[in-house]
Amino acid sequence: MSVSLMQLWLPILLGGLFCWIASAIFHMVIKHHNADYKPISNEEQVSDAIHAGDPKPGLYTMPYCVDMKDMGDETVQKKFTAGPVVMLAVFENGLPPMGKLLGQQLLYFIIGCLLIAYASTLALTAGADFMSVFRVVMVTSFLAFGWGLIPFSIWMGHPWSNCIRFLIDALIYGAIVAATFAWLWPAAG
Repeated sequence: MSVSLMQLWLPILLGGLFCWIASAIFHMVIKHHNADYKPISNEEQVSDAIHAGDPKPGLYTMPYCVDMKDMGDETVQKKFTAGPVVMLAVFENGLPPMGKLLGQQLLYFIIGCLLIAYASTLALTAGADFMSVFRVVMVTSFLAFGWGLIPFSIWMGHPWSNCIRFLIDALIYGAIVAATFAWLWPAAG
């Protein structure tokens, strides 16, 4: 017997909430993501230079190439060789709007759990045993919350150590969501 998304509303919401709580613990108690960023030794001078350019919020690269074929240009190659090679994310000025960001993170987890639930309804039937549900949901959750981060280390210069920390987070989120879904999976009949 098939399972509908409506039957999974509670594990969707609880899985999202439990992941949000785990994320808060990672960032505010364990603080293992504090190692994700490093200071620039001349922060004031770099800040002044960026401020002088008055960039709007967005993602910038330096040296900038309009097209990959520009990498063949000798002038561009010299800029890359001389460095620095930078990806820069510019945000709105001011302190981070934590209420908005925490709300968006919760929504991220709930929507992720909705998608995980949908995939699970395609693979599992009502009455599936705990470990069958756990395995399907665990793999789907890990893919949803972690696998897509790897290209940031491949292409955007994020240190692999950062990627590994986020993949560990994704494994934990996966286990949380899998246990929640397996616990609350609808019985047959």
